[in-house]
Amino acid sequence: MKPQRALLALAVAASLIAVAGCNQSGGGTATTGSDHANETADQFVARVNKEMRADYIESTAAQWLSETYINDDSQVLASKANERALVKLGEYVEEAKRFDGQQLSPDTARSLQLLRLGITVPPPKNAEHLAELTQLGTKLNGEYGAGKFCPDANNPATCQDIGQIEDVLADTAHKSYDEQLRAWEGWHTISVPMRQDYRRFVELSNEGARDQGFANTGELWRSGYDMKPADFQAETDRLWGQVKPLYDQLQCYTKNKLVEKYGEQGEVRGMIPAHLTGNLWQQDWSNLWPLLQPYDGVAKLDITAALQKQRNEKYVALVAEFIKANGHDPSANDSIEIGRAADLAQAKAMVREAESFYVSLGMPKLPDSFWDKAQFIQPRDRDVVCHASAWPMTMDGDVRIKMCIKPDEDSYTTIYHELGHVYYYLAYQKSPALFQNGANDGFHEAIGDTIVLSMTPEYLNSLGLVDKPTVSNEAVINDQMRMALAKVSFLPFGLMIDRWRWGVFDGSIKPENYNQAWWDLKAKYQGVAPATARGENFFDPGAKYHVPGNTPYTRYFLSHILQFQFYKSLCDASGFKGPLYQCSFFKSPEAGQRYSAMLAKGASQPWQQTMKELTGSEQLDGSAVLEYFAPLKSWLETQNKGKTCGWEPPKGV
Repeated sequence: MKPQRALLALAVAASLIAVAGCNQSGGGTATTGSDHANETADQFVARVNKEMRADYIESTAAQWLSETYINDDSQVLASKANERALVKLGEYVEEAKRFDGQQLSPDTARSLQLLRLGITVPPPKNAEHLAELTQLGTKLNGEYGAGKFCPDANNPATCQDIGQIEDVLADTAHKSYDEQLRAWEGWHTISVPMRQDYRRFVELSNEGARDQGFANTGELWRSGYDMKPADFQAETDRLWGQVKPLYDQLQCYTKNKLVEKYGEQGEVRGMIPAHLTGNLWQQDWSNLWPLLQPYDGVAKLDITAALQKQRNEKYVALVAEFIKANGHDPSANDSIEIGRAADLAQAKAMVREAESFYVSLGMPKLPDSFWDKAQFIQPRDRDVVCHASAWPMTMDGDVRIKMCIKPDEDSYTTIYHELGHVYYYLAYQKSPALFQNGANDGFHEAIGDTIVLSMTPEYLNSLGLVDKPTVSNEAVINDQMRMALAKVSFLPFGLMIDRWRWGVFDGSIKPENYNQAWWDLKAKYQGVAPATARGENFFDPGAKYHVPGNTPYTRYFLSHILQFQFYKSLCDASGFKGPLYQCSFFKSPEAGQRYSAMLAKGASQPWQQTMKELTGSEQLDGSAVLEYFAPLKSWLETQNKGKTCGWEPPKGV
């Protein structure tokens, strides 16, 4: 996921707006309860749906501006829009209490449940505290988006944004240990100023949760899964127990390969040094492919080289057009603009390629407005939040993505992921506003990643991105490793972020221990540790978008279970016979019909029912993950024989 995916979820409930890793909001002013004192529950829900749909456009526009034009003015607009939305939401929730204990129709009962439980940031009843909460949320989000590492504070030319830092970390084959460490530590300086604001944000959010009848915000988040909060936490523990043995094998193999390359610097007490995974947060190890590739000489699976070649060919063609039109070579400034045009053309070509997969399943082409209004590449003239996200700007078809696309594999697979959100929005856009969301938030994150699992070597070869696949056991292991470095490496990370936040919200993690608890949990779940001391003068959680952006994260762990269940069911629907990992349901109308039917349901019924309609089971199950990666797990176990595996997490976590 590139993780996927996410957005400041300050305004109306996530039950109203599921933005790809970004949750949007509705604004406006509330109608006084006295005007509707005689409403029935059905009439109340109908009014809420109508008003939410009407208010939605203003609020999403404000949030879009705050992330694509980061400045003081756009932050004020977003903050005030969020504040109005939360005021109105709080009034809706308060009004809805008068229907407690009444006999309700199933749709109305579910609508009221979603209204109460879908709140990402519960609004405090105290007006001053509500205003402070929205201001802090917008400020934290903006600080992340504008974050830069400046080695020389007096020389702006030395500053690096997140994209430039990611480029350093991604080049694991050529950047030295110290260069990677410097880049990783540099990015983690951007979150230091967030620490006190985040502490206050937690206090205000918890106040709002208590006003809604919950012990804290974490309990509220865990209540939104059609089961008791404690049962949900136990369910995620059970799922982690299913897939942990697979992760442990991958961690052991990776750690020992790093030790082979870097010597004793390649591990920290049996754990992987945080700056050596090719990723700022150790959630995706794809950039370690040059080191971890099982078999060299097998058909190449590196699509980045092909994408970069496509971009360069576009650049050469545009230069030739310029010379033909102007009679001279481009100047330095002209070359920059031509390069930008080549970047944009390549980005749109990559998005159109992803769109073609969805269309092959019988889904519609993206609307013309998408191509006019989406952010495809990073602008030169302003700060933006580059974190990829998908946006339903209205509830009737204005959909967008916001990305800083590069011609590389990470961006390419992220596009397929983000379009999963977009097609979910389009599928349920005719539903009432309160049902315009995924069956649960993990569903929304899993849709596009299910498509990514169908991006087999045969599919990529058909697009000219990789060599013709080799039919051999070595090729299978290579392909499985490629996928595991993105999917399996993520699993514990998907759990630990909210394990940290749940502790912060319930007070078991004290503000003076924010950073220690963060690294204790990364050690426990990921077997990852910092190479240098990270004291409480740092605030490393804030260097991950979803923390200052306040986007719940367990959804991404769930999505990594769900996507394999969805994938297996769609492969069955397509009539595929063979090992699961070989399946692609590209161009399968049967799979497309099943998938579209599920998407159209949105949040209109409990997720267990929606799951059963697609997969035949109401239960989340990691067995499809294990079935998919069975060849790799066996191979890893052989490679790890006689090697030092395991690590000792800190006591008490």
